[in-house]
Amino acid sequence: MAQQATPVRRARLGRTLGPERTAVSGVVLLLPGGDEVSSRRPSPLATGSVRVLGRRLARAGRDEGLATHVVHYRYRGWNGSEAHLARDAEWAADEAVRRYGDVPVCLAGTGMGGRAALRAAGHEAVSSVLAIAPWLPEDDMAAPPEPVKQLVGRQVLIVHGTNDERSDPELSFRLAARAKKANRAVCRFEVHSDGHGLRQYREEVAALAEDFVMGALFGQSFSRPVEDALAAPPPLGLRMPLAAGFGKSLRR
Repeated sequence: MAQQATPVRRARLGRTLGPERTAVSGVVLLLPGGDEVSSRRPSPLATGSVRVLGRRLARAGRDEGLATHVVHYRYRGWNGSEAHLARDAEWAADEAVRRYGDVPVCLAGTGMGGRAALRAAGHEAVSSVLAIAPWLPEDDMAAPPEPVKQLVGRQVLIVHGTNDERSDPELSFRLAARAKKANRAVCRFEVHSDGHGLRQYREEVAALAEDFVMGALFGQSFSRPVEDALAAPPPLGLRMPLAAGFGKSLRR
């Protein structure tokens, strides 16, 4: 009996969150979390968590022509040099260009998806990156450090809880510090006492993400804390505390 061939998996974009757009002026590609090594299919729970953020961004950008999609990976794992999640993020940026033309793209990822967003930022359509609790590899003297040159020319926001036990916040600080040397448009917010899921300050993190994305894609004025973080020299702009209640008094 002939052995059946293993089906080829393909990445895909989920349906647009919110109403279908007739004219698109900007795109957010949401990159869910994943595992360091896994050939399994992506977790529906990870996809669901970024979909919540995506719906908020879709509402905020409905009058600006924002299209928001969740990226469905081929595999759950990063898988070493294969960097599957980053490659799927690059494919998604290509697909956004194919569908919508020459519009700015924001890569917005959580956990391992945050790493994918940072790594895939070199795509010519990507103008901004939002990395929430990004998982990054431990420093290894035998391996090259996580690259940052692809972030040059992009606006970058990293958000990390100080009590994150799954994704070391110190690693995202170090990456941000290296990136800031080559790109002034990098900032990083710390969510004090919060963990990997940023559940204690979920509303504040979502408001910060909205503020950044609307400013980065459509030129809206950033809130004062984001402006200050982008302008401040290291380490101040890379250890900016996210204040409780952020978003309640923003001028929107």
